Amino acid sequence: MMIEPIAPAARMRGRNDPITSFIRYGVAWTVVVFAPLIVYDLLDIIPAFVDPTMINTAVAATVALFFGMYLAGRVLDLPGTRGTVHGVPIMWMSFILVVIVMFALRTDYSRVMFGYSAAVSTLIAMQLRWSNRTLRQQPFYLVPFGKAMLMEEIEGFPVRKLNRPEIPSDRAANIVADFRADLPDEWERLLAKASLAGVPVYHYKQLTESLTGQVKIEHLSENSLGSLIPNQSYTPIKRLIDIVGSLIAILLTLPIMIVLALAIWLQDRDSPFYVQSRTGMGGKPFRMYKFRSMTNRVAPNGNEDAREDAITKSEDARVTKIGRFIRKFRLDELPQLFNILKGEMSLIGPRPEANALAEWYEDNLAFYSYRNIVKPGLTGWAQVNQGHVANLDDIDIKLQYDFYYIKYFSFWIDVLIVMRTIHTIATGFGSK
Repeated sequence: MMIEPIAPAARMRGRNDPITSFIRYGVAWTVVVFAPLIVYDLLDIIPAFVDPTMINTAVAATVALFFGMYLAGRVLDLPGTRGTVHGVPIMWMSFILVVIVMFALRTDYSRVMFGYSAAVSTLIAMQLRWSNRTLRQQPFYLVPFGKAMLMEEIEGFPVRKLNRPEIPSDRAANIVADFRADLPDEWERLLAKASLAGVPVYHYKQLTESLTGQVKIEHLSENSLGSLIPNQSYTPIKRLIDIVGSLIAILLTLPIMIVLALAIWLQDRDSPFYVQSRTGMGGKPFRMYKFRSMTNRVAPNGNEDAREDAITKSEDARVTKIGRFIRKFRLDELPQLFNILKGEMSLIGPRPEANALAEWYEDNLAFYSYRNIVKPGLTGWAQVNQGHVANLDDIDIKLQYDFYYIKYFSFWIDVLIVMRTIHTIATGFGSK
């Protein structure tokens, strides 16, 4: 049976249909672009609809608004996003890019009107709602068989259990079922009838992913393409972004890196760098660079000692004063920009673990090595959602975040991770 899918986040009823989108974009354009033109014209300030400068401004503001709304819409489809935190920076970026283009083309434009358009567009972006919050406000009815009942365990997500195989009378109803469960015939017929009646029917697993941002792999063939290999069309684009982004970042942070290296060396007259073998894409080892944040340690004896040595604990005595500061704000990771430039890492991806830990995790967690299907990253989905962890239970959750990233491997999730990484660095979230 073909049931309506959802990916990467559950599609809200009516949210993405053409009519709704047309109305939403039309109202936004009227307030942001058309209204100020009318005001200029009615008050005889300037003939706004024929003046070249005002027309240039209107076109530029329209492009910035629509581009910003489109980008924000794609990013806000992902779990844990909201307009104020994620939509606003995207809208600002859109208007800044348009200003840069106009400056490069030496195009005249009204700074007053463009400033108004940018300000009002920012207010519109702020009102974009949490995708998960909107999802949580909808009525979902559970077919009480199989793993669908696990939806009851998701905090803050009220669901209602169906007692009879009948379509709910609620016109806004959504139905959730475990498509892999062995359903009685009358419940199978319910799902078919609901689909024909236009009632959305969701597989519990996809809905869970949309709410938690995690993917728990039960069968290794699971990702959005039905293949073990993630989205290959994005791979060359991602590599280009990595090269350009790492070059720009190195140029901008080189003075900071020089100061940090000198400060670490002056602290104990020892090497400011720490180089460690990590596992990269395809399971191939590479030498990862970091600023040294701990005292130099004695080489461990045996796998267990190596594992304990690789785990950074809360208030770890080995962390130096400078090390505590650079770890909190992730400055110790800056040398990995050179790993990215070399092609061993990416700006975004699952964080590479120390080999001793990776071997331990692989022995105890199913499919752990599958995370190496993409390049390890300077930051990743697990880091911005969970922070630094080391015990097996927490690593299992971290692995589910990594699998979510692999399954929905795309430019849009990378954009969201970059924005959330800025918040992580500013707050020191998850550091040890």
